[in-house]
Amino acid sequence: MKSHEYSTYILTNKSNTVFYVGVTSELENRIWKHKNKVYDGFTSKYDVNKLVYYEEYQWIHDAIAREKQLKGGSRQKKIDLIVSANPGWNDLSDGWYD
Repeated sequence: MKSHEYSTYILTNKSNTVFYVGVTSELENRIWKHKNKVYDGFTSKYDVNKLVYYEEYQWIHDAIAREKQLKGGSRQKKIDLIVSANPGWNDLSDGWYD
Protein backbone atom coordinates (compact mmCIF):
# COMPACT_ATOMS: atom_id res chain seq x y z
CA MET A 1 0.00 0.00 0.00
CA LYS A 2 1.35 3.41 -0.98
CA SER A 3 2.25 5.74 1.86
CA HIS A 4 0.81 9.22 1.31
CA GLU A 5 2.35 12.38 2.59
CA TYR A 6 0.67 15.76 2.64
CA SER A 7 1.80 18.92 4.36
CA THR A 8 0.11 21.96 5.79
CA TYR A 9 2.55 24.84 6.04
CA ILE A 10 3.00 28.46 7.05
CA LEU A 11 5.19 30.89 5.13
CA THR A 12 6.15 34.41 6.09
CA ASN A 13 8.19 37.23 4.63
CA LYS A 14 11.68 38.38 5.61
CA SER A 15 10.37 40.62 8.40
CA ASN A 16 7.85 38.00 9.68
CA THR A 17 4.89 40.34 9.20
CA VAL A 18 2.82 38.55 6.54
CA PHE A 19 1.54 34.95 6.76
CA TYR A 20 0.44 32.47 4.13
CA VAL A 21 -1.08 29.08 4.99
CA GLY A 22 -1.09 26.36 2.36
CA VAL A 23 -1.38 22.63 1.76
CA THR A 24 0.53 20.43 -0.68
CA SER A 25 1.52 16.87 -1.50
CA GLU A 26 5.06 17.95 -2.45
CA LEU A 27 6.38 20.37 0.17
CA GLU A 28 9.92 20.84 -1.15
CA ASN A 29 8.68 21.46 -4.68
CA ARG A 30 5.97 23.87 -3.52
CA ILE A 31 8.40 25.89 -1.40
CA TRP A 32 10.82 26.08 -4.33
CA LYS A 33 7.99 27.49 -6.43
CA HIS A 34 7.21 30.11 -3.76
CA LYS A 35 10.88 31.09 -3.50
CA ASN A 36 11.21 31.38 -7.29
CA LYS A 37 7.90 33.22 -7.74
CA VAL A 38 6.63 30.66 -10.25
CA TYR A 39 3.04 31.82 -9.76
CA ASP A 40 1.74 35.36 -9.68
CA GLY A 41 -0.31 36.01 -6.60
CA PHE A 42 -0.20 36.77 -2.91
CA THR A 43 3.13 35.11 -2.07
CA SER A 44 4.90 36.68 -5.05
CA LYS A 45 3.41 40.11 -4.44
CA TYR A 46 4.37 40.20 -0.76
CA ASP A 47 7.62 38.20 -1.05
CA VAL A 48 6.29 35.49 1.26
CA ASN A 49 8.69 32.56 0.87
CA LYS A 50 10.20 31.71 4.25
CA LEU A 51 8.96 28.36 5.59
CA VAL A 52 8.53 28.77 9.33
CA TYR A 53 6.16 25.91 10.17
CA TYR A 54 4.76 22.71 8.71
CA GLU A 55 2.92 19.57 9.71
CA GLU A 56 2.73 16.28 7.82
CA TYR A 57 -0.34 14.09 7.30
CA GLN A 58 -1.04 10.74 5.72
CA TRP A 59 -4.41 11.80 4.31
CA ILE A 60 -5.21 14.87 2.24
CA HIS A 61 -8.52 15.50 4.01
CA ASP A 62 -6.67 15.83 7.34
CA ALA A 63 -4.17 18.28 5.83
CA ILE A 64 -6.96 20.36 4.28
CA ALA A 65 -8.92 20.40 7.54
CA ARG A 66 -5.84 21.65 9.37
CA GLU A 67 -5.21 24.29 6.70
CA LYS A 68 -8.76 25.58 7.16
CA GLN A 69 -8.33 25.60 10.94
CA LEU A 70 -5.09 27.58 10.69
CA LYS A 71 -6.54 30.03 8.16
CA GLY A 72 -9.55 30.57 10.42
CA GLY A 73 -7.42 31.14 13.49
CA SER A 74 -6.19 34.49 14.69
CA ARG A 75 -2.85 36.00 13.80
CA GLN A 76 -1.76 35.50 17.41
CA LYS A 77 -2.58 31.77 17.27
CA LYS A 78 -0.35 31.45 14.19
CA ILE A 79 2.45 33.32 15.94
CA ASP A 80 2.11 31.15 19.06
CA LEU A 81 2.22 27.99 16.94
CA ILE A 82 5.31 29.12 15.04
CA VAL A 83 7.12 30.21 18.21
CA SER A 84 6.34 26.91 19.94
CA ALA A 85 8.01 24.89 17.17
CA ASN A 86 10.47 27.39 15.68
CA PRO A 87 11.28 30.12 18.23
CA GLY A 88 14.05 31.57 16.05
CA TRP A 89 11.71 31.97 13.07
CA ASN A 90 14.31 30.14 10.97
CA ASP A 91 13.61 29.21 7.37
CA LEU A 92 13.02 25.49 7.71
CA SER A 93 13.78 24.99 4.03
CA ASP A 94 17.36 26.25 4.33
CA GLY A 95 19.67 23.66 2.81
CA TRP A 96 16.95 21.87 0.81
CA TYR A 97 18.19 23.13 -2.54
CA ASP A 98 21.98 23.05 -2.15
